[in-house]
Amino acid sequence: MKAWHNSHSLIYRMPFGAVTSKSEIRIRFSLADAGIPDFVNLVYEWGEEKIVKNMNFIFDAADVCFYESTITAPKDTGLLRYWFQFGINKNTYYYGNNEENLGGVGILSESCPNKYQITVYDENFETPKWWREGVCYQIFPDRFYNGNETKEFLGNRTDIIKREWGDTPFYKPEQFGGKYLANDFFGGNLIGIEKKLPYLKELGISCIYLNPIFKAYSNHRYDTGNYKEIDEVLGTEKDFERLCKKADNIGIKIILDGVFNHTGSDSLYFNKFGNYQSIGAYQSKESPYYEWFNFTNYPNEYESWWGIDTLPQVNENSEELRKYILTDKDAVVKKWLKSGAMGWRLDVVDEIPDDFVRILRSEVKNENKDAVIIGEVWEDASNKVAYDKLREYFLGKELDSVMNYPLKNALVDFALLKIDALEFDRRIMSIKENYPKPCYYATLNFLSTHDTERILTVLGGKNIDNKDEKASAKLSSDDLANAKNKLKCLVTMQFLFPGVPTIFYADEVGVEGYQDPFCRCCFPWGKEDNNLLEHYKRVIKLRNTSEALKNGEFETVYKFKNSYGFIRYNDNEKIIALSNFGDEYEIRLDMARYGVFEMTDETGNVYNKEDGVFYINMPKDSVKIFKA
Repeated sequence: MKAWHNSHSLIYRMPFGAVTSKSEIRIRFSLADAGIPDFVNLVYEWGEEKIVKNMNFIFDAADVCFYESTITAPKDTGLLRYWFQFGINKNTYYYGNNEENLGGVGILSESCPNKYQITVYDENFETPKWWREGVCYQIFPDRFYNGNETKEFLGNRTDIIKREWGDTPFYKPEQFGGKYLANDFFGGNLIGIEKKLPYLKELGISCIYLNPIFKAYSNHRYDTGNYKEIDEVLGTEKDFERLCKKADNIGIKIILDGVFNHTGSDSLYFNKFGNYQSIGAYQSKESPYYEWFNFTNYPNEYESWWGIDTLPQVNENSEELRKYILTDKDAVVKKWLKSGAMGWRLDVVDEIPDDFVRILRSEVKNENKDAVIIGEVWEDASNKVAYDKLREYFLGKELDSVMNYPLKNALVDFALLKIDALEFDRRIMSIKENYPKPCYYATLNFLSTHDTERILTVLGGKNIDNKDEKASAKLSSDDLANAKNKLKCLVTMQFLFPGVPTIFYADEVGVEGYQDPFCRCCFPWGKEDNNLLEHYKRVIKLRNTSEALKNGEFETVYKFKNSYGFIRYNDNEKIIALSNFGDEYEIRLDMARYGVFEMTDETGNVYNKEDGVFYINMPKDSVKIFKA
């Protein structure tokens, strides 16, 4: 007996992937070598409701019998989950999702199986066009560029350690006087970003995502001191407004990092050390900010982010906090939109309540309907469970986009030969299946961030545990050359996939670095790897000049061993990309079903095949792009 369902195939499920509410969904299931079954049922769940529907035999092909049922998605939004049960000779069997819950081909079992997912979202849900079609550049402000003509630090802060540009960030407690404080600064500022706008424009960037810029004690500024004030080392509010205006004039938008799950203990709101002209929650229960925080034994014991006492966690259900951050006329999320920002990236959004995010979306969109809202989620955001609650990010009332860690992890694992093309395809198709189309084309697609190793270091393949070794580690010339070859391939794939390709500053010029703080190094102005930079410019230009790459359909066209191919297409354009990370290999590519009988590669070579079957030689660590 053989049973089969493939949620990634239109033969078995139509339409593919997420659907809008009230959509009709045709679902099929097939059996072979099973005789006449006692029954075949489709079982699906919606919330607490469980529905069992008989599946009708519709046809057989090569002794495979197909059964079908049609269901209507509910009028509300949520996750519809389904599986199959059937009887053979009075025995009941079950068929459901695979063990990894990636969708596609499932598994047969004798007990209740994993369930397939259909995301049902609001038919009116849209994401900003400018964001979906753009190219983003992430900047850690302190390490990008000091635009002060004298190269002196801005502001008059005396609580920081001033470092020389290009030195290794401090990483030992003793470097800070005995406790790791992350208060070593290199002097990057908003003026510096403004002065480098021509560089970013030439690169092809249309959006800048800034890590936190608000007043804070540390260089990363995730320990917010004052949400309504720019850190003086970076500049002033007028500097920010001018940056946004000048960037917008050349077609570049700016989005900010919103850290609304916690503040700093050294802040206007908590004021543990008395450094602010306020009565903080730590100082008095009469503080206007007291209800922002959760104390377990006042004042020294309080809830904090991951137990880090410098990051007291806020109570997002506090009405006063919600007014301050979200709903007041001059609330934080509105104030900076009025100053020129075009959206927010929400730090640790899975630790923020759904209703807080819904209010945030409403307030932000009322202020500027084209502002984008991006969440930090490290897993599949469509079915993310946080604190035993299924989150509702992608149903149309919360986020526009998330950081696409599943894609980044799949790309890296594929390039390092940890997975083959079949597993790579399963992973990326699962995201395509589960994410509503407006979100799928808006995901923030990256290879490095401030929280991860630099992609070049990752591709170098050397795992080091000792921090002293990490601080000074550099790839050998051979390892570096191999890593750059792989990086060029991954960057090409990244920019050709659906979603918003995003560069972590200086990746494009060959910077290396292990995890925080080493990935947060200074941009090496004057020491760029220009060969790598030119590659980035080429693929960015390809992305920016192709409607098919911005909005076109995406389908896999080849997956075997360590070689993978896909097509992006619309009514006017077809782009095919082939990649190979294994040994040199010849791909047999059948493109007849796409009506492709002639392809042109990037060097102008024309391939003609009357039957649409092309044979393409692929060297190790290579990507080839064709237009048809």
